[in-house]
Amino acid sequence: MEFAAHVSWEALLQQVLVGLSRTTILFIVASGLSLVLGVLRIPNVFHGSLYMIGAFLAYSVAVSIGGPAGFAVALLAAPLGVALISLIVERGLFCRLYEREHLMLLLFTFAFMLVFSDLVKLVWGSDYRSLSLPPMLQGSFTILDLPFPRYNLFLLLVGPVVAFGLWFLTNKTKIGKIARAASVDREMVGAVGINVSWVFAAVFIIGCFLAGLGGALVAPTQNITQGMDHAIIIQAFLIVIIGGLGNIWGALLGALIFGLTDAIGILILPQFAIVFPYAAVVIVLIFRPTGLLKATW
Repeated sequence: MEFAAHVSWEALLQQVLVGLSRTTILFIVASGLSLVLGVLRIPNVFHGSLYMIGAFLAYSVAVSIGGPAGFAVALLAAPLGVALISLIVERGLFCRLYEREHLMLLLFTFAFMLVFSDLVKLVWGSDYRSLSLPPMLQGSFTILDLPFPRYNLFLLLVGPVVAFGLWFLTNKTKIGKIARAASVDREMVGAVGINVSWVFAAVFIIGCFLAGLGGALVAPTQNITQGMDHAIIIQAFLIVIIGGLGNIWGALLGALIFGLTDAIGILILPQFAIVFPYAAVVIVLIFRPTGLLKATW
């Protein structure tokens, strides 16, 4: 059965599955950015740099340990390493700047993006790196008589787990409820004796942990190189904007739109594939300038 003139429905279905696995990476990174934006009001431009550092840390840990265990440890150690870096940055500098104007915070995070770019070059150099998958995640499964990479299926399982975890954190835990209250009225939360500064620190670290997790998960799927932060931060900001600033479910919806339009664009018009996601963003913003879901600020 043919779709349009040259694309079969089978190929379309397979590409949709690939797009959904790409959506997982985009959602994980964008949800961390959305969390920081929604609670701290910080447009964290170096969020993409933390994603890049997560990928390099995952490579270093996996290669150092070796074997299937190396990859498993890397998926945990890389985001934890990024979280540690974010803790140092937040406690050392950010905690003193929360009351500053957004423009100053934007410039400050942009400066950190440049610093981290040079640090990555200093530590890992400018050479490309590649991370091999463990044997259990290599090869393909057959879904509806179509081959589908095992690692992509693994990503499809990780996405809902992260989404549910964020929902549970923000809606069912004490720190999540305090963070939501602080995003609305931080002065009132502080007035009842809660240390808002440490709440903000926890939210910032969780958001950065997600950036590192996204980098670790993407490491086996592409070359790990300096500059990989540039594209992801643009995409993450666009996803957050069309989803609704600070809205986690909006980030998921925006990632779905971005990931699927990119995958389908590659199938239909590969030479113009890069245009499809951005065209979708333009269409969404024309009809929903404030985003698809309600913004938190």
